[in-house]
Formats: sequence, structure tokens, C-alpha cells
Amino acid sequence: MRIALVTDAWTPQRNGVVRVLATLADTLGDLGHLVRVIEPSAFTTLPCPSYPEIPLALLPGRRMARMLDEFAPDAVHIATEGPLGWAGRSWCLKHHLPFTSAYHTKFPEYIHTRTGIPLDWAYGLMRRFHGPAATVLCPSPSVHRELRQKGFSNAVPWSHGVDAGLFRPGPRDFLDLPRPIFLYVGRVAVEKNLPAFLDLDLPGSKVVVGDGPARTGLMRRYPEAHFRIVNGDQELGRAYRAADVFVFPSRTDTFGLVMLEALASGVPVAAFPVTGPLDVVGGASVGVLDEDLRAAALRALTIPPEDCRRHACRFSWSRVAAEFLSHLRPFTRRARAS
Repeated sequence: MRIALVTDAWTPQRNGVVRVLATLADTLGDLGHLVRVIEPSAFTTLPCPSYPEIPLALLPGRRMARMLDEFAPDAVHIATEGPLGWAGRSWCLKHHLPFTSAYHTKFPEYIHTRTGIPLDWAYGLMRRFHGPAATVLCPSPSVHRELRQKGFSNAVPWSHGVDAGLFRPGPRDFLDLPRPIFLYVGRVAVEKNLPAFLDLDLPGSKVVVGDGPARTGLMRRYPEAHFRIVNGDQELGRAYRAADVFVFPSRTDTFGLVMLEALASGVPVAAFPVTGPLDVVGGASVGVLDEDLRAAALRALTIPPEDCRRHACRFSWSRVAAEFLSHLRPFTRRARAS
């Protein structure tokens, strides 16, 4: 099958959405499908306000149409709600072709946090974007329930996976710091709620691995914490397995792939009992979910690494790809010709 994957999030951005989409594209390719990723590097872009690391395509409609016409896909999946997502959506609607979309990020909450725009307005825009989609893929059961309650009648659950070969237990010498080591990995941005982690009175060391617009300010505010940038996935894997507990302070993630990567590395999770942690950890004894994040982090120290690894290996990419394919809406030849 010829599958067009339209996304505003792609390399060199480093975040969970990019990792999910890149791994999905590779897995689909291994299964014999031809995947064309339409992403920002093919367009003129401007930096996203307040988040310059993210490029936004400028007036992408004509080029998007030309790329989709030339590729002649059998199915289109629109992964993000940015300029490319809207342009891909317009092409499908113009040609009366079905498409699927995904809800990877809680943009209404992020927009509200950054601008104060009411959540109802932002969710109204999201409903307008996703409304024509045949299905809206949700990365967790919790997000699926939330969207259905907010009027997304076409929402369906879709699991995520982890590369258990890349992220695995091993030598713990990457971080030469006093133990226990409490680790966060991910974007360093306001919506990740990092002060909830960095304000904790914990023994040992607190480490933040990642970059983002809030990094410089947090480094000044928390000089006792250790901020690191890693080079590539191999170093990232070493950083995970060097930790004693992975602390995930976000309250707005739709899933939290970094938690799975930590668990696959044999590192237990401490988090709030909210969407994301509830889906990755749930009731399994591989993490502690508590509104008292300090208590959760300290209790997680006693969790056996092998339990964490076993739990994470249940989230396979083969299952993720199979679910994705089951939700696609391929065109008929007649529809594509129109």
C-alpha cells in the first residue's frame, strides 16, 4: 500500500511524536508498504512563536497538493494539526477522499498554558480539524475517553510501542553522580511541569536530559540539578539505564513514550495519576502514581528492574503497526482517479 504520512513534527525535532512517527514509518516499510513522509523540510518555514525549535510551513497548500498528486497514495494519514496537517486535510476534502488523523498532543492545554485562550475555544478548533476524519487515532485509552466526552465521535484507541532492543538494562556508569539518581527525559518546556520535579526534596541527584525553550531559565533557577544533552539514541539509552527512578511530572501528555523507554531500560516510574502514566503504568507494580510526587519517587526505588522490563516489552511495534493499518481508509481506484 502507498501511504502518505503528513506531519508537522519530524526530525531533527526530538520528541515523542517524532519517535512514534519515525518508528511507525520504518515498521510499515519493513512490512512492505511504501510510506511517503511529507514533513517541514520540503517547505519554506518560519519558527514557531515561543518554540523556535519547531518549524512551521508557510503557505504549504500548493506544494502539498503537488506532492500528494505525484505520490498518488492509496491512503492518507494526517498526524498533526499544524499548517501541513491543515493543507493535507484540505487536499483530501477537495478530492472527496477519506483520511485518518491522530491526536498526539494536548494542544488545547498547551495553548491555554501559554496564552490563556479558553480551553473550550481550542477544543472547538480541534473538533473542526478532526471532524471530517474517518477515524482519529488516540495514543491511550484515557485520551480516547476524554475526546469522546468532548464530542469527538470518530475517536478510536491506538497503542504505542517501544524499541526494547535499543532501550534495555545494562551498565549504569553513564551518569557519575551521587545516588540515587532521579531522571527526567524529554522536552524542557513549560507544559512539562518540570518545577514539580525539581522542587522536590530528594536524596542523591536530579537529572534533566533534553532541550527546549525553558531550559536556560530552569538551569538558572535550579543550579543544584544536572542538565544534560545527549547525542543520539545510544547515549540516550545509556542515560536511561544509569538512573534509579524516572520521574515524569507532566499532567498534560497524551501518552508519555519516555516512560516506556525508561521501563524497558529497567527503570521504575514515579508520576502523577493522570492521563499518560495511568495508561503506561496503570495498576502494574512497575511505578508509583501519587499526587505526592516525592513519595512516589522514593517508593519507586524499591521496584525490581526486571519487572519494569517485562512490562515494557508488552508494548511491541508490530502490534502498533497492525492497529494503525486496521484503522486506515484506503481509497478505491475510482475515488483516487477523481
